[in-house]
Amino acid sequence: MTDAAVASLSLDDKELAKEIEASVEVGENASLGKLKELGVSFKLYSHPETATIDKQAEHLGHLPGVLTKNLLLRDKKIGTFLITVLHDRPTDTKTIAKLLKLGGKANLRFADEETLEGLLKVKRGAVSALAVLNDTGNAVTLAMDKALMEQPIVNLHPLRNDRTVAISTAALLQFVHAAGHEPTMLDFDSVPVAPPPGPAPVKEKNRSDSKNGGDKSTAVAKASASTPGQTLLGIDVSKKDNFALWYTRVITYSEMIDYYDISGCYILRPWAYSIWESIQRWLDAEIKELGVENSYFPLFVPKSVLEREKDHIEGFAPEVAWVTKSGDSDLAEPIAIRPTSETIMYPLFKKWIRSHRDLPLSLNQWSNVVRWEFKDPTPFLRSREFLWQEGHTAHATFEESQKMVMDVLNLYKKVYEELLAVPVIQGRKTEMERFPGGDITTTVEAYIHGSGRSVQGATSHNLGQNFGKMFEIQYEDKAGGHAVPWQTSWGLTTRSIGVMIMAHGDDKGLVLPPRVAPKQVVVIPIVKASLSAENKAALQSYAERITTDLKAAKIRVHLDHRDNYTPGWKYNHWEQKGVPLRLEVGPMDLDKGTARMVRRDSGLKVDLAAEAVVHTVLHVLEEIQANLFAKCKAERDKKLVKVWEWRDFVPALEEKCVILTPFVNETEWEEEVKRRSREEALAGESEDARTATSAAAKTLCIPFDQPDLPPGTKCFVSGKEATCWVLWGRSY
Repeated sequence: MTDAAVASLSLDDKELAKEIEASVEVGENASLGKLKELGVSFKLYSHPETATIDKQAEHLGHLPGVLTKNLLLRDKKIGTFLITVLHDRPTDTKTIAKLLKLGGKANLRFADEETLEGLLKVKRGAVSALAVLNDTGNAVTLAMDKALMEQPIVNLHPLRNDRTVAISTAALLQFVHAAGHEPTMLDFDSVPVAPPPGPAPVKEKNRSDSKNGGDKSTAVAKASASTPGQTLLGIDVSKKDNFALWYTRVITYSEMIDYYDISGCYILRPWAYSIWESIQRWLDAEIKELGVENSYFPLFVPKSVLEREKDHIEGFAPEVAWVTKSGDSDLAEPIAIRPTSETIMYPLFKKWIRSHRDLPLSLNQWSNVVRWEFKDPTPFLRSREFLWQEGHTAHATFEESQKMVMDVLNLYKKVYEELLAVPVIQGRKTEMERFPGGDITTTVEAYIHGSGRSVQGATSHNLGQNFGKMFEIQYEDKAGGHAVPWQTSWGLTTRSIGVMIMAHGDDKGLVLPPRVAPKQVVVIPIVKASLSAENKAALQSYAERITTDLKAAKIRVHLDHRDNYTPGWKYNHWEQKGVPLRLEVGPMDLDKGTARMVRRDSGLKVDLAAEAVVHTVLHVLEEIQANLFAKCKAERDKKLVKVWEWRDFVPALEEKCVILTPFVNETEWEEEVKRRSREEALAGESEDARTATSAAAKTLCIPFDQPDLPPGTKCFVSGKEATCWVLWGRSY
C-alpha cells in the first residue's frame, strides 16, 4: 500500500482510539516533525497510555496495519541493539544473536530503563523504530523483522505511548535512513526458533506399583486435562553455558522473585522471603547475645545532615535518591532516602550519650535502604532497594569497639557457612575499598564457582572516632574529662540469598540448604486413576500420617495432595524450588509400610520403612547441609591460586580464579592492577562503564589467614618489597 493509501485510512465506530489532527502536535514531537519534513503521509491516533503490546493491541488492534514488538537488548562487550519485529513474533535472545551473527559467546540481556532513556530518550512502553531519531551517536544498532517489512502499513508509537502513528513500511525505511541508521534485516524463517522460556516437558521415570515392582516406563510428565494450559517449567539454559541467563531463569521459575515496574526493584515472593526470615531469626538472636538491642529509625534524612560527614557522603553520593517535592510544591530542603543510617542515627547518639555510664550503646535495626545505582541491576545481588540489618554501636575504648567488629564478623561467617553452606574468607579491606568515613573495614568474601566471580558477603566496620567528632558526640569519662566514643557499624543484606542461589543451584533449579529451606521435605502421594476410592483414601491417610510424624519432629514438611497435577509434574516443581528431600508414597509403599526418599543434592533414592522415616530424614538433612558446604568449598579451593608475577595474573583471572598475591598495598598500585587487568582482558575492546561485572580485577581483602611472606618477597606488580598477601578477583 502506498502513502496515499495510508492517507485514506478511516477509523471504524470503535472509540478505543481516536484519529486526531496531527498538525497541532508536529511541533512538539520530533518524530512527527521528521515525518512531515520527509513529506511522509501518516495518520495519528490518540489513546490511553499503553505500557505493553497487549494494551496497545486492545486499543488499536482494530486499525488497518500491524503492530510491532520492540526490544532493547545489550551485550556489554558487543553493543546495544533495538529489535523491531511483528507484534506476535516469538523471540528469544539466542535466536536473535544467531540472526545478528554475534557468535556463540554473545550474552544479550534486556537493557535497563536508564539505558533506554539515555540512548533513545523514551520511557519503557514507548519504544519503536522511530526512537532511533534520538540516537544521534549511533550507539544503537537497529534490526528489523524481514516479514514486518513485507506488510503494507505499520502502527508505531511516535516517542510516546499515548499516541500511535500509521505509516507505510516504505516510509518507515525512509525515516530510519534519514535518522542515520541502516537497519539489519532479520529473517526469522531462516532459522528454527528456540522454544520460549518457561514451559518445557520434563521426562520422569514412573514408579510401577505392580506386584513385580521396579521401573515400568519413561513418560513425559504433564499437567492433567483438568488444568488446560498448565505445563512444566523447565530450566532451558545450563549454568555452565550461560550463567547470567541461568540465574534469571532459576530465581523466576522457582518463584523467588518477580519483577516490578521500576528498574532495579524486585518483589520478594514468599519462597524467598521465608529464607530471609530464617536468616533473620538466627542472626537476630545471636546479635542480642552480644548485648545489642533492636530499634528503628526513619527512612529519610535531611540533606544538611547527610552532608555533614564529607568523606561518607562522597562515597554514597552517586547512589543517593532524593525527595524534592511534596505534591506540586518544592520542599524547602531536599530529603535523602536512607542509603545507610549513620547520619540518621548519630545526631541521636549525641543526645543519648552523656556519661561513660551510657556506654556501650549498642543498637541494631532491620530495615530497607535505597541506593540508586546505575550499574546493571541483578536481583538480590545489586538492586536499588534491598533489605538488611544494620548495627551501630558506641564504646569507651578502641579495643571494645574492635571486639564488637570481630564478634559480628564471626557471626556473618556463621550465617554463610552454617546456614547457607557457603564458605567465606575473612579479611580486612584495603584503603581503596574501605567504607567511606570509617577506619577499618572487615569483610567476608564468597566465591561463585559457576561465574568465577567473588561476592562481598557482609562487612563490619570500625568507624574509629570520625563520626563522633563530626556529630559532636561527647561524654564525661570516669576521670571527669570529656571523651569521644569509638563506634562501629555493620550489616548483612538479602544479597546473601543470591550468593546461596548461585553457589548451589544446578540445571534443574534451586538447591536449598536444609537449615534455611522454607520446606525441608515434600511428601507426594502417587495416586493412580485406577485406584478404588477406598484405596485412594487409605493412601491419602498414610501420606498424612507420615507428614504428621515429620511435623512433630519440627521438620518443615509439605504434603502435596493436589489432584490436578501428575506426580511427575510435582517432582519437577519441587526440584526447581530446591526442596532438600522428597518422599514418594504409592500403593506399593502403603502395602509394604515404606516410603521412597529422594535427595535434591545428589538425586539418590532410598526406600525407607515408615517407622524409620523421621530418624532418617533428620540425619539426611544434616548430611545434605554438610555435603553442600563441602562441595562448594572444594570448588572454591580448586580456583584459589597463588600468583607471584604479573604475567600469570590475568591468565589466572581468565580461568575464573581468585588469586592470592604478595602486594605492596599501595593505592596507586591497586588502581594500576585494575586498569591493566581490564585492558589486557578486553584486548582493545571497550567496556561499558555501567557494567556491574567488570573485566577488571579488584582487591577482595587482605585475608586474616596470611601465608608466610619471607623477607624480601617482591610485590607481583610493582616489584617493591611486599607487605602482605592480598586476595584479588573479579567481583559482583
